[in-house]
This record gives sequence, C-alpha cells and structure tokens, in this order.
Amino acid sequence: MDDTITAAPTSGPGAVEERFRALLESAPDAMVIVDDTGTIKLVNAQTESLFGYRREELLERPVEILIPGRFRAHHAVHRNGYISTQQVRPMGAGLELHGLRKDGSEFPVEISLSPLETTDGLLVSAAVRDVSERKAAEERFRSLLESAPDAMVIVDDTGTIKLVNAQTESLFGYRREELLERPVEILIPGRFRAHHAVHRNGYISTQQVRPMGAGLELHGLRKDGSEFPVEISLSPLETTDGLLVSAAVRDVSERKAAEARINELAALVESSQDAILAKTLDGRITYWNAAAQRLYEYTAEEVIGRHVSMLAPPERKEEIALLMKRLSQGEKIEHFETLRLTRAGTMLDVDVTLWPTRDTRGRVIGACAIVRDISDRTRAEAELKVLYEQQKHIALTLQRSLMGTPPAIPGLAAASRYLPATQGAGVGGDWFDIIPLGAGRVGVLIGDVMGRGLEAAAVMGQLRSAAHALAKTGMQPRQLMQALDAVVADLDLPDQLVTCCYVVIAPDAGSVTTCSAGHLPTLVAGTGGRAHRLDAPVNAPLGVGDVLYQQSATEIPPGATLVLYTDGLVETPGSDIEYQIDELADVLGAAFIATAELESAADRVLTAMLPDAEGHNDDVTLLLARLPGAPLDTVGLELPATARAAAEGRSFVVETLTAWNCAHRADDARLLVSEILTNAFRHAEGPLGLQLRRTATELAIEISDFSPHLPQPRPAAEDDESGRGLILVDALADGWGVRPTDQGKTTWFTLRL
Repeated sequence: MDDTITAAPTSGPGAVEERFRALLESAPDAMVIVDDTGTIKLVNAQTESLFGYRREELLERPVEILIPGRFRAHHAVHRNGYISTQQVRPMGAGLELHGLRKDGSEFPVEISLSPLETTDGLLVSAAVRDVSERKAAEERFRSLLESAPDAMVIVDDTGTIKLVNAQTESLFGYRREELLERPVEILIPGRFRAHHAVHRNGYISTQQVRPMGAGLELHGLRKDGSEFPVEISLSPLETTDGLLVSAAVRDVSERKAAEARINELAALVESSQDAILAKTLDGRITYWNAAAQRLYEYTAEEVIGRHVSMLAPPERKEEIALLMKRLSQGEKIEHFETLRLTRAGTMLDVDVTLWPTRDTRGRVIGACAIVRDISDRTRAEAELKVLYEQQKHIALTLQRSLMGTPPAIPGLAAASRYLPATQGAGVGGDWFDIIPLGAGRVGVLIGDVMGRGLEAAAVMGQLRSAAHALAKTGMQPRQLMQALDAVVADLDLPDQLVTCCYVVIAPDAGSVTTCSAGHLPTLVAGTGGRAHRLDAPVNAPLGVGDVLYQQSATEIPPGATLVLYTDGLVETPGSDIEYQIDELADVLGAAFIATAELESAADRVLTAMLPDAEGHNDDVTLLLARLPGAPLDTVGLELPATARAAAEGRSFVVETLTAWNCAHRADDARLLVSEILTNAFRHAEGPLGLQLRRTATELAIEISDFSPHLPQPRPAAEDDESGRGLILVDALADGWGVRPTDQGKTTWFTLRL
C-alpha cells in the first residue's frame, strides 16, 4: 500500500475540499500543511490556539516561522530530505523538537509527517502535538528516579536497559552511557545468567509488584568483577512504548554482615554457660536461653511473658523494682550479688549484671541480664574467710607472744599500743621492748622488719630475743646495733632490711644515749607544748652491712616523755612523711596539755593520727616512756687503784648511808663495796670511781675502773684465797651487773631500802 494520500474526486471539487477542511478542523492536533517549498498552505484552529497566531498570519508564510531560530538553518535540509522519501513517519525521530509561539516562547513538540499528492503538486501534512505536560511528567519521573535511595534499573521486555539513576552508577561502578541499551545481564554474575532470561520472561507474563527471587540469595556484579549481595524489588510500567520493568536494587552487604554477626551472637548466647534473659521495662521476660533453663529449671515456654519477680524470694521482691527503676534511667548494673529461687525452691547465690536496651531513638525499652551461679564460690569464700580469720588469729597470737609484754619498771611510767594492719595478713614486723639494765638505767627498743605476714613476724621474734639478750649484757647502743646487724646478716634473708632504735635512759645523769639504724626520729614530749625531735645520728638500717654505727648522748630533764613509733603511725599514701612527723609532734603537744596520764595520751594520739581505725594497711606501734624523777641523793668519790681503796671506800659508804638514814643497809653495802674494790685494784687500772645513788625505794652503788675485762664469777676451791667476791655479791645484792664503758667498765649492785 502506498504511503501517499491522494485526494479522490467525489461529486465535485468544492465538496471534496469542504470535507477535507472539516476533517482538518476536527483533528485533535495542530495541523500544518505546507508545499514542497515549505510555505504554509493550510492550518486548523488547533494550530492557531497552539502557536498564538491567527490563521491569516500563517498562510503563505514559511513554516520556519514556527521553529526556534537555532534550528532554522538545518530545517530546510531536513525538509528537502523528507520530500525525497515521502513516507509517513515522525519527524526528527530521536531528537528533541521544539515549537515557537508568536510571543517568542518555546515548547516541546512531537511532529508526525504525511505526504499529500494533489493536483497542485506535493503537499506535506504535519500533525504537531504539544508534549510539555508529558515532558514535565518525564522530568518529574527522572527526578524521582534520581532521588530514589536505591539503584534504579529500568529495562524493556527484552531485558535491555533503558534508564538508570546515579545510584546505579555508584553501586555498580559503570558510567550511565556504558549501561544504556545493554542487556541487564551485564549486572548479573555469570553463573546466574543462564537462568535469568527464564525468570525475566516469567515475570513479564505475571506483571506484579513483588520482590525478585524471594527466598533466594541474589547477587550483583560490579564493573570491577566483584560480587555483592542485593535485594531487588520489581514493578511493571505500562508506557506508550510498551511494557517496562523497574528494578530497585539495594546493596545488603552490611545487613548480611550484621545478620551474620547477630547469628553468631545468638549462637554464643545460646551456648553461654551463664543464664541470659531479656525483659521489658515493666519486668516481663521476653528471652530465656538454655543456661537460664538449666539454672532456674524453668523452660522458656513457662517463663516468657511472666514477671521476673517470680525468680526472687519474697524478701527480695522490692529489690527487683529498684533494679528496674535504675535500668529505666539508663544505668548499667555490674556484678550485683543477690539471692534467687529455682523452680524447686532452692535458694541460689547469684552474680547479676544488667544493662538497659534501647530503641533506634535511644529510648530505654527494656533490659538484659547475665546471671551467674556463685553458690559454690560463696561457700568457698565463707570457708576461706573462716580459715583466714583462724590464720589471722594464729598469726596475731604468734606476733604478740613473740613481742612479749614489757615488764613494769619501778619509777618508769610507760604506755604502749600495737595495732595489726587491717588489710592482708594483719601482722607485720613491728616490735618494742623495755629492758631494765640495773642501777636505775633502762633500755628502750623499737624496731620494724620490712614486710608483713608470718615471715616478718618470725624475723621480728628472733631479733627481739637477740636484742633483749644483748641489751642485758649492758653493752652500749652502738655496740648492740653492730651485733644486731650481724644477726640480720646471719639470717640470710635476701633484701631483708630492718629499722631499729635503741635508747638507754640514765636518770642519775639526766641523759639518754641513742643509736638509730634507719628508724624514724624519737620525739621528746613534755608538759610545755609541742614535742621535739631527739637529736641523734641516723645510721643505715640493719642488713645493709659494712656500717659503723654511731650513738649520741642527750640531756633530758626528769619527767619528760620519750615517744617511739613505727612508720604505720605516720606514713600514709600521698603524704610527706616529714610533714606527718611534724603533725605527730603537734598532736603529742596537745595530748599532754590535755592529760598527764600516759595511757590517755596514747589513745588521743592514735585517734588523731588514725581517724579510720579500720583503714590502715600497715601495723602500728606506739611507745610512750616517761623518764623517772632524779635520784633523791647522789654522791661520788675517786679512789686510787691501791690496797687502801677498799678501806676508804668502806668508810665512805658507812658515813654516807648513816647521813641518809639508811644505816640498816650499811653492813651489806660496806661488805659488797669492799669485795668489788678489792677486785678492781687487783685486776683493773685506776683511778677507781665510787658512786652512791638513793631513790625512795632503792640504793644503787657503782664502781668504775679503766679495764675492759669483765669480771667472771667462778667457784673457788677450799684452799683458794680468792674467787668468792662475786659469789658473795650475787648472794647479798638485790641486783648486780657489769656494763662496758668507753673507758673501761662499771660494776654495780642495788639494795632495796
């Protein structure tokens, strides 16, 4: 059939033309008929309406009047090309065509061309349609497509890609022009392509909105060859060009990874040995794992939906409400130990950790709990606590027995305090001792073995015993420290250090002699305000080795109080120990202003220095020793180391005791002085010193010489003329002894008055 339309004659030319014009006017589109030169020969009313011209303004005008200026240069070429082909077809297929109104505005059009053979020659009929609304709709569709959050791929019924959005480019790695008019299989992994056409054709036949591959694992293929999991939603689109299918493609890599993690976590939760349960904010149980079933003996079906208070004993019901209130405020509760009930009514000790769960907006909507049965641990802890208390009691008993109880010494008031550490083993290496040295002299010892526990207590016990024995020999403080240093070395304890201080009180001389082995300074307190430090050299601690210990003598008034202590009293974390010692001096001053009684003063010191009686982590030792008053009378005489020394000494003793109203002890005193002086001039070097000292209860007599050799009592044979003097002294005197001095020695004895 020829595409050319020929006007057939009817009853007459006028009737035919009239019918043609009527047909032209009834056409829905603007109709413009031009000749082969492009001159407008005929238009209809729709043309006037569409372009804004009156009919007479268009007729016999070139058709280019209706074309935007930028297209006119090429229009004659396209028109001449059409005249040569003369077929019905759309004009400018594949091009964007525009019309030009009289007011100069442009608008998109579609044009269909048809040739007309007439007696006047070839005419061309152009049906012009305004597609502004359709173009606007297409633009809105494209904008909607671009704004879609997913990759959008639109294909025709052959699977050819017709339209994609920017998300498609980003997701698959292709530029838009690389995808258009390509088969959609370019985006599908090779192993799935063979079946894809079948699935696509099946969808074309059903044409319904649905997810693609429901129940299947779908994958996309990027330009770089990498695959990724996707979800695809399909929608049919009926268009003038036929059926199109819109595919919304979503990358679900993160979701799949999250699902895998969730599955792993779910497996972990189910395999956990701890009971794990979830609940709403009003306490209704929503999750219950296998361990919870084993612990509480309820199945999940029996507890889901019930209130969690079913697991608490009656006296703990309110506890549940308080916990839920804290959780609702966003608080996490860790290792909360409490009691819970099993189905059988068994009481369990449990450790519970709870944390709030939140919705996507961060609001607390429930809680999760991890519950661990600690019944065995609780029983073990109780048993260990009992055992620990037993061991602590044993250790403290050992500590106190090793430390001993200092004897009460006439004339010397003393008060002591020992507090074991409140942390750990409790016992440590503190010790103190008060040792009567005779003739009114007293030795005071305090020490601290580094470390704590039974080992430190054992070392302390050995050193205390050794120090006590050495002090009883009358040796000077520096000599005692030298000997103790050797004892520590012989104990062969690696890195063992011991601090120690030894003070010898000589009331008759009004002085104290001190030797300190790394110990804290001794304080002197009186009744006149702040205590002060006793001036004495501080030597290296015991156990360092190769140390020559030094001592010093300091005059101390009668009635003053020596304060000896260990570091547990003054050493606190984060504080300067020198500052703490100064603080102790102030506390002592205040205590002795408030009371003259040593026991009360000791309590005041502990209260001030240790306000938290249960919070000190080292053992504490405090010793207060008040110097006795001065002797009632003291006299002395220097004698030559000759035979007449005994006679002069006897006369001096009798005269002195008679003057002191002590004549009833004159005979014993005269005999003992005679024996000791005789030994002195025979075996020692002179001059000899004789000193008598009287207190309210005791007479003390001392004879000094310049010989370092100490006399030794020995049994005498029947024909021996000597050897009985010291035996006689031992029998008659209430106490006697010999002490070394820097010049020689002093032999002393005492008689009670």
